[in-house]
Amino acid sequence: MAFASLRAFRSIADFAFAAERWPTHAPLATYKEIVRECDHCQGLSPTMKTFFLLLPAALLAACSTPLTPPPPAPAPAPRAAAPEAAPLAVLTPARPVVVESPMAAFERMRAATAGYSIYFDFDGSAIKSDQTVAVSEHAKLAIAFSNDHVTLQGNCDERGSREYNLALGQRRADAVKQSMVLLGVPQERVETISFGKEKPRALCHEETCWAENRRADFEDEWK
Repeated sequence: MAFASLRAFRSIADFAFAAERWPTHAPLATYKEIVRECDHCQGLSPTMKTFFLLLPAALLAACSTPLTPPPPAPAPAPRAAAPEAAPLAVLTPARPVVVESPMAAFERMRAATAGYSIYFDFDGSAIKSDQTVAVSEHAKLAIAFSNDHVTLQGNCDERGSREYNLALGQRRADAVKQSMVLLGVPQERVETISFGKEKPRALCHEETCWAENRRADFEDEWK
């Protein structure tokens, strides 16, 4: 459409329609000149003429105003770091609990008292004070284990007759038994025997050996 012929529009409505579409690149002075000389615009009121004069400027300003760009999208929230996995515990297999049998415990305690003997003075059967500890330890063993049966063996040195030493060895064994019974050992689990001078521990013929042979020995047996 040739906008230069706006003064030939048939009505004000056609003129207004064309004015709204006035190209923004067309000279604004040309549009204003046409409005002033338009045959149909002569009857317009000053207010309407002003409106049509300002319309292209308003449209041009609206088209030339840059659009405000939309705000940038918010940055995604940082993901929380995954918790570190706890190190796997290394399970150490438990050692089996070894339960000691009564007989094994008896053997262990008997080994601790092995070699204990009760020593006597020459021609005597009384238990001396320095020998009571050995008697007490053997009594504890017999009390702790009811299967422990004790045999007390009386011995003598080589001096004296065979019959005399057998009797002396018996008295020595009986003296130790009496002490153990007083400590709580049942007397039916204690036996006595005399070897006289037939079982010497030391073989020399002097006091050092004789002192070793004047003794009472313990024999513990599990029954």
